[in-house]
Amino acid sequence: MSDYFDSLAARTPARLQIGRAGSRYKTQKYLDFRAAHAAANDAVMTEVSSETLEKLGLFEVRTKCKNKYDMITRPDWGRHFDDSQKEILRQNATIGADVQIYCGDGLSAPAIGANCCDMLPLLKMALEDDGISVGKPFFVRYCRVNTAREIGPLLNAKVVCVLIGERPGLITDESMSAYLAYKPHPDMSESDYTVVSNISKIGMPPVEAAAYISEVIKKMLAQKAGGCLLYTSDA
Repeated sequence: MSDYFDSLAARTPARLQIGRAGSRYKTQKYLDFRAAHAAANDAVMTEVSSETLEKLGLFEVRTKCKNKYDMITRPDWGRHFDDSQKEILRQNATIGADVQIYCGDGLSAPAIGANCCDMLPLLKMALEDDGISVGKPFFVRYCRVNTAREIGPLLNAKVVCVLIGERPGLITDESMSAYLAYKPHPDMSESDYTVVSNISKIGMPPVEAAAYISEVIKKMLAQKAGGCLLYTSDA
């Protein structure tokens, strides 16, 4: 049985066989747990730095939220933009591209710096090599996934790809997901999204995720569908 658990532990970062002292965790495991919990809290509340955005070459817009507290307590504000931010998008983003990719802090600010530096250029290149036009990427601060419902019609993109920090756990605080929608609009259903989750160094590596997502986007453009309809039409 010990060999079995040793083989499992070698293949996963999950906490296996952590042991106990009486009814409590061992000291080192307990401290590791507390550190991971603190990192998860920090991931939610930390801001993506201007240096990170400069490195990625992204201009910034923000939702109606004024800070992280607003984003957590008023998720509806995190889905919408006021008129001034919409105008920034109209003036700086690309109108009418086949694919619009943007990054959002979501619930893990560290996920942007940890994954997008490798992922964004490769994803853009993989699409453009097949003759697919890609709009100028940008960053949305205090972002929720459903910003896609406003950005899609505003920029008239066929496919919108949101790269967003996911709710952190106790294994990593840098996990990101990609939410993809074909011609998103305000009345779309949650089932209209196609999702690629757990993009991180201990999940799907960002380079591999870029290759996979590019293939999904190509299929969405070919079938003119996303979410459940994409897989239904593929059956």
